[in-house]
Amino acid sequence: MELRDYIRILRQSWVLIALLTLLGVAAGAVFSIMQTPLYSSSAKVFVSTSSGDSIGERTQGNTFTQQRVKTYADLVSTPIVLLPAIASLQVDMTSDELAREVTAVNLPDTTLIEITVTDADPALAAEVATAISESLTNVVAAIETTGPTGGDPAAADTGAEGVAGADSAATGTSPVRLTLVQHAAVPQKPVSPNVPLNIALGGLIGLALGVGAAVLRETLDTRIRNERDLEQVTDTPVIGGIVYDPKAKERPLIVHADPHSPRAESFRALRTNLQFLDAGRPERSFVVTSSIESEGKSTTAANLAIALADAGARVLLVDADLRRPKVASYLGIEGAVGLTDLLIGRAELQDVIQPWGRSQLYVLPAGRVPPNPSELLGSVVMAETVKELNRAFDVVLFDAPPLLPVTDAAVLTRAAGGAILVVAVGRAHKGQVKGAFAVLENVDANVSGIVLTMLPTKGPDAYGYGRYGYGYGYGYGYGYAPKEEAPVPAAERAEPAPKAETAAGA
Repeated sequence: MELRDYIRILRQSWVLIALLTLLGVAAGAVFSIMQTPLYSSSAKVFVSTSSGDSIGERTQGNTFTQQRVKTYADLVSTPIVLLPAIASLQVDMTSDELAREVTAVNLPDTTLIEITVTDADPALAAEVATAISESLTNVVAAIETTGPTGGDPAAADTGAEGVAGADSAATGTSPVRLTLVQHAAVPQKPVSPNVPLNIALGGLIGLALGVGAAVLRETLDTRIRNERDLEQVTDTPVIGGIVYDPKAKERPLIVHADPHSPRAESFRALRTNLQFLDAGRPERSFVVTSSIESEGKSTTAANLAIALADAGARVLLVDADLRRPKVASYLGIEGAVGLTDLLIGRAELQDVIQPWGRSQLYVLPAGRVPPNPSELLGSVVMAETVKELNRAFDVVLFDAPPLLPVTDAAVLTRAAGGAILVVAVGRAHKGQVKGAFAVLENVDANVSGIVLTMLPTKGPDAYGYGRYGYGYGYGYGYGYAPKEEAPVPAAERAEPAPKAETAAGA
């Protein structure tokens, strides 16, 4: 994925990301509240050695001291140092338990050892830190004491401060001097839990989980979201996009119900782009279908037919969905007699075609639902009917069933010459669109273009009207302004059926 894909994912899933971030912050706060406050207190011990008066002796003494300091820091957590401190304070814990509360470090570029004790009791932390420091001075004085015969560490009890003389090698005293230079003070504020740090870490973890969940959801989601998703499935051009209208079921004929709406303008843009489809094919008949149901193919076919008729074209809208016909109910006309009666020879063409509205729009309803719709649409009679309709009208639009459930649209597309595939954003999946193309390829049918429906008007996948040369509102970029047309009353729609000579000459 590219950078803009990640930006789109963040914009699309910002609610999820924000929610997980807040949960992370809350988890950090709860974790801090549940933790027992711990206090830290430190004491410092200075390490020095006896040295001679010459520069060489002093240099050797400093080197010796720095090497020893690291050893003494490690010595702090051993039982030999901790047990005397436990005994002096009469603390109810073992040396291993106390070692987990003690840290000793050699301060950089110094001969100071900082001994830190962390405990839930601030006063006890200070007392233990001081007691361990005093115990360390005694232990070091004992183990570093030497004598004329090799030294007896047990014989060198130097007292609380562990002070050794300058000429220790000859007198049997320790060459190392440890001095407690800073007693541990009782801390006033706890060092743990660090509430701001825990909250910040919780927020960062929640943010990372939110971003990861958003990216994972986008990766696993195979629904068509925009035109770029379609490019991963097919090279067939997108000839138009119809914006989402929550009131589409209440007003399916948006071109007349609200001619100035963005959705109505989408159909006018589709009408313009339709002129460039299959330029080398003289017949202007198209099958409007989809991969699955409820993608808006019937409303798309009806509104496109109205938009074409408004521009002066002689248009026939055929309801070829012989399983669930909807065109008659959308247009408010009688649909009891129609295409099925024509195909079985019970009616003539001029008897079943009905005009609609004031423009040159004619409608051929589906008629009664037959038991064998696929056979009727794939029959020789249907092929001859398509040829006759192509001669009579400028544009013929067939509203056909979805491609994946049944084969009606596939066989009809082969006779008509081209299909317009309607793809609903957020509903159709990439696999379903691929399956629809595979069905058409199996019968050598051609897909002339794709129409995206239910496009969002807000958010990262919002439909970009600027690409077609006009703004979101009422500006138009095609060199014309649509006519001011009021909705056609139902009483005026249901005009008498045309005479036989009218349909024949259509």
